[in-house]
Amino acid sequence: MSHHLDTPLAAQNGQLFIDDLYVFPGEGSTVFVMDVNSDITGVYAQPGFHPEARYEFKVHFDGAAFEDLTYRLSFGEPGPDGQQALRLHALTGADAREDSAAGDLVLEGRTGQPAAGGGVRVWAGRAADSFYIDLSLLAIVNGAVAKGIAADLSKWRPEAARNSFAGTTVESIVLEVPHADARLRPGARVGVWCATKLATDAGGWRQVNRAGYPMMWPIFWPGDTDFSNPANTRHPSQDFAADGGHIAGLVAAVAGAAGASDDPRGYGEIVARELFPDVLPYVVGTPATFGFAARNGRTMADNAPEVMMSLVTGTAVPSGLTQSVAGGQRSSAFPYVIPA
Repeated sequence: MSHHLDTPLAAQNGQLFIDDLYVFPGEGSTVFVMDVNSDITGVYAQPGFHPEARYEFKVHFDGAAFEDLTYRLSFGEPGPDGQQALRLHALTGADAREDSAAGDLVLEGRTGQPAAGGGVRVWAGRAADSFYIDLSLLAIVNGAVAKGIAADLSKWRPEAARNSFAGTTVESIVLEVPHADARLRPGARVGVWCATKLATDAGGWRQVNRAGYPMMWPIFWPGDTDFSNPANTRHPSQDFAADGGHIAGLVAAVAGAAGASDDPRGYGEIVARELFPDVLPYVVGTPATFGFAARNGRTMADNAPEVMMSLVTGTAVPSGLTQSVAGGQRSSAFPYVIPA
């Protein structure tokens, strides 16, 4: 539920803060991508992955409230060349929800290089950021949500939109699991989220950040730059009980002020139940899209900000940007990102 501008905390250590989660079909496979550590924070972006952290992809099956499969990546200290050793473990069943479980070692490798084992492929390293948005538009939507007023787009000129993230980079983790996998086979209905966890002095693990749906934090909690909101540390199963009413109220106020619904309160409830639990749905083996017609996974080309801002305000919010604006920041072949 993080985003690219989590400052000042992200500026101190963006390695722990998630920018984006993508889930889409690959080459006879399912691809999971977690982006962290955007260098939009400038000189404060420390390269690489945190050597005392875990980076986890969590998979729920058939609408279950809890994950039944976790892919856990960990990294070593950077060497003289800046590369880090990496290890991928798979955890299933109850172990997928247990920090103390060791899991099964799937593969080992190094950042900046493809690694493979058991049919699974991994690539991790610095890559071009495929995310795109004009932050001046986000500011308009932020103001509307915060004040419970209609988004005033009268001065917004979509034709003049510029990608605020052009030329920026992130640390990407790309995990590709073949359709031959017993669990992630075509037709399987899954929900995916990701998390970063940091080792504690007491020997346990503390969840620092998580992500499912895009744009959650920048739309609903843009001012919480010190991460005092407990949404980052809780499990998705607790989302609606903890924040469903709050999110529904924010959406209802904006939609009502805009005259976008005859039943703003009902619309707010529908949106809150769509967004919570904050787990990205996907049917394995089907085309992925995070769009107006459906939200089924998310590709790196999808204009997720436009979809989310329109959903939350209850009215069309044209971003002025198309997929082509970041076309050079993604690939159709493994590792699907463009190494930086």
